Amino acid sequence: MTRAFRTPDERFENLPGYPFAPHWLDWNGLRIHYLDEGPKSGPPVLLLHGEPTWSYLYRKLIPPLVAAGHRCIAPDYAGFGKSDKPTDDAWYVIARHVELVRALIAELALTRVTLVCQDWGGPIGLLNAVADPGRFARLFILNTWLHHDAFVYNAAFERWRAAATDPAQLGGDMPCGRIVAGTLTRPGHDKPAIARAYDAPFVGFESKAGPRRFPQCLPCANPVDGLAAEQARAIEALDRFPAPVHFAFGDADGIFTFDWAERWAKRIPGATLDRVSGANHFVQEEAGEELAELLLRRERA
Repeated sequence: MTRAFRTPDERFENLPGYPFAPHWLDWNGLRIHYLDEGPKSGPPVLLLHGEPTWSYLYRKLIPPLVAAGHRCIAPDYAGFGKSDKPTDDAWYVIARHVELVRALIAELALTRVTLVCQDWGGPIGLLNAVADPGRFARLFILNTWLHHDAFVYNAAFERWRAAATDPAQLGGDMPCGRIVAGTLTRPGHDKPAIARAYDAPFVGFESKAGPRRFPQCLPCANPVDGLAAEQARAIEALDRFPAPVHFAFGDADGIFTFDWAERWAKRIPGATLDRVSGANHFVQEEAGEELAELLLRRERA
């Protein structure tokens, strides 16, 4: 049995813009949380977060997608959000999160899925898509990457990796809320409230094994735990993906840059690319409603 921390429910009370009912998956003895909003018969949209966020990141996309008739499913990976959090850092390898998402898709019997993915949600979601492409109706890829010779790990990435893998550079902890709030570049954010929401899942050191460990799994430095070879094969498979592929990148992201999005989109026949002007890495936080509108527009085209 995996030893895990369970965040007290009161940590999630009164979070702004997050009125959604919880749903639970029992996966390998862990209680995994996911949102399931909209009509069960509606075309499903699977919304995958990255590091160090959780399903709260998608709160602005879900209402307009549900209003358009979609069913929106947004899981929290083990170690994040309302899900149980294994306390052993070494438990966290990317293959486990790929497996978790695959189990959720199977449990809910999802077909004709629209995948929305960002940050680590890109590798986790896209590895599932290329493994079973018949389940997916379209891909909507936000600021992310797949490890491959085509992706250049730039100086901004190396600065982030150095900080994220050295707790002393981040004040001795992985300050999840401060990381998210500190990247926001568009005006008008209540950054203290945003920071509190992304800190809500975590209570002390043992609850943060997931956020600590994900940067240790970056495939450029840890090819086994980060599934480097599998990611490289996946980007090649996407060149032949049988369903529409859309990209929407915030153009203020210094790591997953708009230039990278342009090069990636050009690889895939028929792929589209939308620029989200002035938005940084956590593009859902800065432009959630805009992203929902873009997704619906591309779907109707």
